Amino acid sequence: MTSQNITAAASGTWKLGDRTVNRIGFGAMRLPQHGEALAPDALPRDRDQAITVLRRAVELGVNHIDTAAFYFSPLRSANELINRALAPYPDDLVIATKVGPGRDPSGNWQPHATPEGLRGQVEENLRQLGRDHLDVVNLRIVGTDSLADRFGALAALRDAGLIRHLGLSNIRAHHLAEAQAIAPVVCVQNMYGIGASPEQDELLRLCGEQRVAFVPFYSIAGSGRTAGAPANDSGTVRAIARARGVSPAQVRLAWTLHRGPHVLAIPGTGDPEHLAQNVAAGSLRLSEDELAELDSLHHAAA
Repeated sequence: MTSQNITAAASGTWKLGDRTVNRIGFGAMRLPQHGEALAPDALPRDRDQAITVLRRAVELGVNHIDTAAFYFSPLRSANELINRALAPYPDDLVIATKVGPGRDPSGNWQPHATPEGLRGQVEENLRQLGRDHLDVVNLRIVGTDSLADRFGALAALRDAGLIRHLGLSNIRAHHLAEAQAIAPVVCVQNMYGIGASPEQDELLRLCGEQRVAFVPFYSIAGSGRTAGAPANDSGTVRAIARARGVSPAQVRLAWTLHRGPHVLAIPGTGDPEHLAQNVAAGSLRLSEDELAELDSLHHAAA
């Protein structure tokens, strides 16, 4: 599959609230640095290369970018790279960001923000991105505790016009119901890919029933998380990739998109060639036999 001329439009579209996006988007976590994402000692990525990748993503039809104020290296901030590369922003571009966790200037993680502290995080994203409102803000949590007070604080900021739409990240199914009782949820971001747990399959299904976008992170890396694509992928994935003339990462992305029309993908990279391959994965239509093989691998690895 020749990837250079395939655009994100080939992946189809979904609506985040009132905003229509192509189902293949872009995750900005890897933009500020090389190596393991968010590591305090990671080497900063070349600024011009990061800007080139962002501009090329938009040229390839990507109109959904995922970011966060805590995506930074000693010299680079994902939000400020996005601002530098893409402002003034295209009318159809949706920038989704996350709040909840925080990092101090040295890169050390801080406890999750209080409801009062979330406003400061929202304002920091606004400042870095050069926006007067944020398209989508996802509340990222850890654990099973109630999110009502924090999500309620974000709902108040939405009512004040600082946020257009709200989402959730790293949640359990009961969190979705809790949040929906407070304000509409347009997306759920959770770790998902081949081998994800049955609990995540159930959450993906619930989101589909409620017309909520399900946005997997680490859909290529799986349990490898920030380490990136597996160096030695499963025989099933590699066999399908060889037969199709694509990479194992493209097979994994395509399988994820096949899980439902409400499933979006936000693969991240700092490499222009990998970017083109990721976007092209949205045009890969797996056969019923291929999907059955990958589904079996998924359930066996869960």
